[in-house]
Amino acid sequence: MSFSFFKQSRPKTSQELAKAIKDSLMALDSKTVAEVKALEKALEEVEKNIVTMRTMLSGDGETEPSADQITQLTVEICNEDVISLLFHKLPILGWETRKNLVHCWSILLKQKVDSIFCCVQYMENHLELLDFLVVCYDNKEIALTCGHMLRECIKSPTLAKYILESPSFELFFKFVELPNFDVASDAFSTFKDLLSKHETAVSEFLTAHYDEFFELYEKLLKSANYVTRRQSLKLLSEFLLESPNSHIMKRYIAEIRHLKVMMTLLKVQFNILCL
Repeated sequence: MSFSFFKQSRPKTSQELAKAIKDSLMALDSKTVAEVKALEKALEEVEKNIVTMRTMLSGDGETEPSADQITQLTVEICNEDVISLLFHKLPILGWETRKNLVHCWSILLKQKVDSIFCCVQYMENHLELLDFLVVCYDNKEIALTCGHMLRECIKSPTLAKYILESPSFELFFKFVELPNFDVASDAFSTFKDLLSKHETAVSEFLTAHYDEFFELYEKLLKSANYVTRRQSLKLLSEFLLESPNSHIMKRYIAEIRHLKVMMTLLKVQFNILCL
């Protein structure tokens, strides 16, 4: 008697997994998703594939992940354009799936193949995806997920520099004051990373966009929200005191309008302490 039907299915290879993830994500676009059951089944397949990807990237607690498999999976995910699909399907993925995806993304970005960080290179060739992540702060359902993924991207100097120079950067001055505290706090964390992670890029940006930047930043320092004012003042002191920004600091403190803002903040702080 054959007992072959008791055998577990063969684990997917890196290439097979990358294709399975792509196919399951694309299935969400099919006309059948109009039916609730069909959509649920498609989402379950995506969730299963993302869990498998997490296991391949970080192990299952008993066995260590294979370096060769991780490398091959990274290459295949880039080659198959899976990253773009993952980003654009975030709004319809479940919370647990998004959490697993954030974990996978932090690992994938660190993978180097032949001296090249494949996923960073992919993002450099698809910079619109960075703008997509920024704009997602307007969607409170996926804002925190996108914020985590964006901060992982910002660890790369080239990707951080792009966001600083992108028109979407100005949106942070709005996002840090959103009424949802969790989303606003997350946006401020990303905003802080952009202005502190890469000193040279920040210095070049502030030099080139001094007037526009500080005009917007002054609004944060005058915000009706005490937390926003306090965080913005602390961040201002941090990035102005970085050595590459010494010329920016000298210019900033030499301007009377900025001195007036600081004096007003000191007065407000004094009144709070008195209370």
